[in-house]
Amino acid sequence: MIDVSWSALIGTAGAACSALSFLPQVLKVRRQGGRDLSMGMLALLLAGACLWFAYGVLNQATAVVAANTAVIILVSTVAVLKAVHDSRGANRERRCRIAIDMDEVMADALAEHLRRYNAAYGTSLTPADVRGRHLEDCIPPAHRAAAEAMLDASFFEDLEVLPECQAVVRELAERYEVFVASAAMDVPCSFDAKYRWLRRHFPFIPPSHIVFCGDKSILDAHYLIDDRSRHFARFKGKPVLFSAPHNAAETAYPRVTSWQEVRDHFAWRAAANHAARSSRMDPSLTEIIPDTQQP
Repeated sequence: MIDVSWSALIGTAGAACSALSFLPQVLKVRRQGGRDLSMGMLALLLAGACLWFAYGVLNQATAVVAANTAVIILVSTVAVLKAVHDSRGANRERRCRIAIDMDEVMADALAEHLRRYNAAYGTSLTPADVRGRHLEDCIPPAHRAAAEAMLDASFFEDLEVLPECQAVVRELAERYEVFVASAAMDVPCSFDAKYRWLRRHFPFIPPSHIVFCGDKSILDAHYLIDDRSRHFARFKGKPVLFSAPHNAAETAYPRVTSWQEVRDHFAWRAAANHAARSSRMDPSLTEIIPDTQQP
């Protein structure tokens, strides 16, 4: 027969091993969220530990009680941490994400380009003169290379901010996740100047939310506000075309003509979310409401 002291020692060692074996899961869930763990598996493990705990109490098996008390505490901790993390993740996923183009949406690039071109060639082109076309289509072929060369680093340094843009973007950033997404690869020398311009005029947009890219289909956003419809072709979210002279003939996408209209567009969405919450609906369901339903 095993001596009682040895039995207690073996039971204590078993309890310690059971507890320590699950401790790494607590640390892992705290760091990574426990996406690889199933709540069903945790519930089954917890039920088993509770049954073993009851068995130990009924049979006065101290070691069994101790071991399963530790397991119950640790499994419950893991389940709570996972539930909290999953809840936070769900809230982040439901938060609307808006990507905004820079040139001719936030910054008045056309006005600066016309100013430089007119100064160089003594012309008087206006935005109305380039309606429905790009500048290069409205000037002599011999001037096109020089006009393109005007898009140097200094060009993007001091562009005017479009009316009401700062105020509306700030309002959007307070309610939604706002990213600036510029196809800066079209003019590689513009990176530094664009970044400085954004930090000067939109300091409330963190650097982590500034995206310089070539293909905007990579953007994981609910909305993309852009003046060039080519960026909407493979974008998975909802396009919002910002009016510019060159896109005057575009009819395939929902359009806004000013930042006041952008404000109205998303105010309507916020009202839809409020109505959904009042009806005890999931606010994320309003993301599938077509833009054509907007009044």
